[in-house]
Amino acid sequence: MTDQTREPARAPEALAALFNQRANAGDVEGLVALYEPDAVLAAGRVVATGHAEIRTFYADLLVRKSDFPAPETPPPLRNGALAMTFARLPNGAFSVEVAREQADGTWLWAIDQLKLAPPKG
Repeated sequence: MTDQTREPARAPEALAALFNQRANAGDVEGLVALYEPDAVLAAGRVVATGHAEIRTFYADLLVRKSDFPAPETPPPLRNGALAMTFARLPNGAFSVEVAREQADGTWLWAIDQLKLAPPKG
């Protein structure tokens, strides 16, 4: 699948569903395409900046993991061309992302904080 044949996110809330679909398909390039070119992704001690580092992160992840259950995705919090998106996984972990509307009206993640542990207690 090429960037031209992948459906772009037309709203910030579409990003999580596209992520889930592409991750389950093993589509590393499709996952990278959900991010701005200079986006930052943080997952634990790993911080990946830009498409090349994000590509490496997902290539490594998809070698180890092939099943990505659909997360619970509350509505995003929007302020003009910015949106904060959220996803809670079945294991209780969650992620928080900042998405930005692009000049063509599509949405991409600019910041992605993955795998925050659920609160204890």
